[in-house]
Amino acid sequence: MADAEVVVVGTGELPLIVELYNEMFRPPHDLEFFKRRLRGRYSSLLLIANVDRRPVGFSTGFELKPSVFFAWLTGVLPDYRRQGIAMQLHTAQSAWAAEHGYNFIRMECHNQHRPILHMAIALEFNIAGFRWDADRSDNLIIFEKSLSVES
Repeated sequence: MADAEVVVVGTGELPLIVELYNEMFRPPHDLEFFKRRLRGRYSSLLLIANVDRRPVGFSTGFELKPSVFFAWLTGVLPDYRRQGIAMQLHTAQSAWAAEHGYNFIRMECHNQHRPILHMAIALEFNIAGFRWDADRSDNLIIFEKSLSVES
């Protein structure tokens, strides 16, 4: 398991997130795509995961509604996958959201992204519904989990 250093970064690091995203996913997106999606959002959170001072992953999110934080995009470079880095990003994101008063964290995933589906289940997310993604002509599975600590 990799011991990544997960750090909160500002919007000045969006170009790095775009670069990481485009190394991991298709179709590629430009900086303006990320700026548009985050514009006007409350409580935007940008995280970078570093291993040996090298950026190897990222996670983004924002307030969906006052009690729900939305985990928007997360990714880890292929050579660093299956080392627990995505879990570390999720843990940091969830802790931040709980510290900022959110009761739930929500994420969405396409059915074909099996590693993310497995991670969501391992992290005890519940399936909260489905949503049609017109851009990809496919359904998204909506996952949600409580951030409250049970005694």
